[in-house]
Amino acid sequence: MAETLPFGRLDGRRAFVSGGARGIGAAIAQSFADAGARVMIADLDLATAAELAGRIGAVAAKLDVGDIAAVQAAMAQHDPFDILVNNAGIDQHAFFTDTTPDDWARLIAVNLTAVLACTHAALPAMQAARFGRIINIASEAARLGSKGGAVYAAAKGGVIAFTKSIARENARFGITANAIAPGPIRTPMLEQAVAKGGDKILQAMTGATLLGRLGEPNEVAAAARFLASDQAAYITGETLGVSGGKGIGG
Repeated sequence: MAETLPFGRLDGRRAFVSGGARGIGAAIAQSFADAGARVMIADLDLATAAELAGRIGAVAAKLDVGDIAAVQAAMAQHDPFDILVNNAGIDQHAFFTDTTPDDWARLIAVNLTAVLACTHAALPAMQAARFGRIINIASEAARLGSKGGAVYAAAKGGVIAFTKSIARENARFGITANAIAPGPIRTPMLEQAVAKGGDKILQAMTGATLLGRLGEPNEVAAAARFLASDQAAYITGETLGVSGGKGIGG
């Protein structure tokens, strides 16, 4: 067994963070870089990703994670990754009957198919190295349902099931796979929902948590950093709620 790194350190590890230009992804990229990892930030918004990469000593790449061929090409062009964070996600706030099959396809492509594509591309090298950390950002919506976000919740539920399956298949290679289920986190995606729904939706979000507040991206990043660390080597197939207690109800 390789020497265990000090608590929370990721020195020398190579990490891939999808949707890493802003919000939770940016916080994870920052935290991993602070811990000594060499981070690749993959995002459609290359300008914002590059600006962040310049500040934290990372590398930025433009990538549409919903494009399976593009994901495969991006992974093939770079050295193998030790840590994969599938963070990219989108939502659409509308009742299911007001959505269309095109909406479903887009939501599933980014929130679920992209997780499959990135994991499929990263796993062979992890298996060869007999080491890997896969961290998938799901949502408490996957476990509780989401009024106005049925397809998003369904896709994130698929992420949790996929995470458990990958954990089972790859434990023999020394690879762990875990999911994080954030609750309402102060991100651009949440701000868009609040802009559409106003104070009423903000109050509903905070009221659904036991702690009565929104979470911060760095609080999700702390959980991701732990799961990526050597101290989490005996944790796999789990879903960690970072939701202010939303996942356990009132």
